[in-house]
Amino acid sequence: MSLTVHTEQRGDMVVVSVAGELDMATAPQLQDQITDLLDKGRSRLVFDLAEVSFCDSTGLSVFVRAKNSCDEAGGVVRLAAPQRGVLRILEVSGLVEVLQTYPTVEQAVAGDPTPASS
Repeated sequence: MSLTVHTEQRGDMVVVSVAGELDMATAPQLQDQITDLLDKGRSRLVFDLAEVSFCDSTGLSVFVRAKNSCDEAGGVVRLAAPQRGVLRILEVSGLVEVLQTYPTVEQAVAGDPTPASS
């Protein structure tokens, strides 16, 4: 399956909407988009995962690299609206503790402290 990535500026945050399966074949496409955003000085990112049907360890590593790069640039990475299966992967891997995860894009943009896993 293919992956589509769209970006939208919302205040000082960039919402990166991802749709499809995030795996070894498609993760480089998302990584390229993140690199482009960072090159343009955009380091406050919200990943809208509502349309991500699958995410493997390669996809998870893209989010970890994004977080590390954004942290270095004084920015932030937040995940929003993961489907149940993707949220479960984040929980099992322990990344839900590392990557700020929110039930909605609006809450992620606002930095609402309510976690998705509650």
